[in-house]
Amino acid sequence: MALKELVKKDPLGLVARAYAFAELAHGPQKRRSGEPYFNHAKATAETLAEWKMDDATVAAGLLHDTVEDTGAPLETVRKDFGEDVAFLVDGVTKLGHLKYRGAKEKAENLRKMVLALSQDLRVIFIKLADRLHNMRTLAALPPEKQKRVALETDEIYASLAYRLGMHHLSGELQDLAFPYLHPDEYRWLLAETRERYGERLDYLKKVKPLLARALAARGIHPVAIDIRAKRYASLYKKLLRRGMDIEKVHDLAAMRVIVNSVAGCYAALGAVHEAWPPVPGRIKDYIAVPKPNGYRSLHTTVLGPGHKTVEIQIKTQEMAEENEHGVAAHWLYDRRRSGEPVAYRGRRLAKELAWVQQLAAWQEKFAEREEHPEEFLEAMKKNFFADRIFAVTPRGDAIDLPLGATPIDFAYHIHTDVGNGAVGAKVNGAIATLDHKLKSGDVVEILVQKGKKPSDGWLRFVATSIARDHIKAALKKKTLFARMAGAAAKKVRRG
Repeated sequence: MALKELVKKDPLGLVARAYAFAELAHGPQKRRSGEPYFNHAKATAETLAEWKMDDATVAAGLLHDTVEDTGAPLETVRKDFGEDVAFLVDGVTKLGHLKYRGAKEKAENLRKMVLALSQDLRVIFIKLADRLHNMRTLAALPPEKQKRVALETDEIYASLAYRLGMHHLSGELQDLAFPYLHPDEYRWLLAETRERYGERLDYLKKVKPLLARALAARGIHPVAIDIRAKRYASLYKKLLRRGMDIEKVHDLAAMRVIVNSVAGCYAALGAVHEAWPPVPGRIKDYIAVPKPNGYRSLHTTVLGPGHKTVEIQIKTQEMAEENEHGVAAHWLYDRRRSGEPVAYRGRRLAKELAWVQQLAAWQEKFAEREEHPEEFLEAMKKNFFADRIFAVTPRGDAIDLPLGATPIDFAYHIHTDVGNGAVGAKVNGAIATLDHKLKSGDVVEILVQKGKKPSDGWLRFVATSIARDHIKAALKKKTLFARMAGAAAKKVRRG
């Protein structure tokens, strides 16, 4: 529901009162662009309303800058709007105090972000909505600040949105940051792809009615068939992996089919393959095995008319909603089903996400080590905010890992004993070395030997701090036992 509709629906309700309070509090304040500051609060709340957040979160979105920027006491917010709204506003206010400059400030910012995540995800939803509008209006800031904000957005907020399953938001944040971080590359990309994008879209527009007829012939009537262009930031990353050869990129635009049910997804996949032959190795079933961030869909690439490749994604309406808004959508559906109080659900969900709790554990681990902020930043970026892959256990469970992860990293994410006892691995049924770099979708089986201990050589190639810490702990224990055994042996010889 749009923000205006929420206010109009209940003019004396929480959202309407927050709207009036924020508008009055910000008064004549202006942003650097010259527009009223209240427009930013309104845009943040509008995004939260689009994500179907609860009234308390939308109200907190309207009020999120009042305590810091207008001098309105938090106690007044608590008195007028309740403890829940005050908690959210206070959480967002605390996240805004530090800037993304030196290593110490960056580390402190990340720690506060992690703490907010682990307490109530709604604080992060507000911060993401706030950052989205800031990025959309970034042109009004000085160049130095533009780059700083864009870097923080790309490194932290876009990655965080992706981890929360908010793919659309993550992609938009990356696209908004891209021109400020890589201006020359952005201009080159625009020049190189403009014509190709046009050609590709024209081609897919011709394919669309053919696809509709192929589905109809099997009695499938989709909710929608649309065409989506690949985002520039994502395209640039792909080009870096392909030697900047744009001729090697065949998915500048893809087709998306929305159907009514999971059974309909598989039926549609069959109809597509009946119409056009699939490209070997390019069929991905993320419904049977969802990505760790909750993404579900069927992906296939076929040789379409004129022997040109066509990427097609097939999903239900609910999957499309979840893929757009990630955890926000899951939280909404679960709340509707459970009937739990909103605040309780938001906080319990934070406890249910394993990676959020891993983040919280890391935050605690490094909290007292302020002399090493670079180490904390490196650990956070590498283990939680870097590009991700997922590998699959033989039972079909998806394990979320950073790019560059190996079977040893995979093993320690299963269990410490599995990692310590690893002697080999099978990847997609074939024997692989323990330093083998895994790819998304790999099925990994760890071969374990009882009583085996990790090797210090593993430290040269593992990609995760979790694996590294377990290996170091095991080696330290091994060394300690060896010393104790040596001391005991000496004592026996002397005796």
